[in-house]
Amino acid sequence: MIPRMTAPATRIVLASASPRRRRLLSWLGLPFEVAAVDTPESFDTPLAADPAALAISLAEEKAAAALDEGLGHDALVLTFDTIVVLGNELLAKPVDEADAWRMLRALSGRTHQVVTGCTVVCPGERSPRSFAVTTDVQMKQLSDCRIEAWMALGEYMGCAGAYNIEGQVAEVTADECYQNVAGLPLCHVHAELSRGEAAPCTPGTTQNPVQRCDAALQRLCRLGRSITGA
Repeated sequence: MIPRMTAPATRIVLASASPRRRRLLSWLGLPFEVAAVDTPESFDTPLAADPAALAISLAEEKAAAALDEGLGHDALVLTFDTIVVLGNELLAKPVDEADAWRMLRALSGRTHQVVTGCTVVCPGERSPRSFAVTTDVQMKQLSDCRIEAWMALGEYMGCAGAYNIEGQVAEVTADECYQNVAGLPLCHVHAELSRGEAAPCTPGTTQNPVQRCDAALQRLCRLGRSITGA
């Protein structure tokens, strides 16, 4: 449980350089600061056999780096790490254009999983509160022309699996978390940050993101409603 914070409102730091995570977190209506941290991302670990545990470990490494840089002295720190799982293969961000082509061709027309590790560290603490969210994703059939069109946008190098779901090359059902694929499982984070005594600021100030997400995606998310009670 995240303990109740006292007035004045606790600073919130998003330790991520991702513009998508920054935009999504803003939908909760909480003021926050951004301070990116740089940590190595290695899958050469026994945790690779458990993608959820690996994603949590990578997110916790980011949180530890943020704390080492002094970000957590008087702030609630949020970190995330997203990996793509295709069968028995873990896909991180591509190392170059050829690696991106390999990933996209392998993903084409297939169902895979996106796993995001989420970590919350309270002010003045080092022990993280962590969880992982897994989403089943259906990749569309990708012709070479479609891959070229996506890669021409210049975003593929910064995306696990070499794609961003907002590029409309993949899709999820209303029972899966779309925003988890974008790197931040918004409703899950909302639930964690607004759970009664666990609220990081004045209770009631965290906005339920379901309607905002529905409007952006032009659909009704069943999963978000079950998580948040909207």
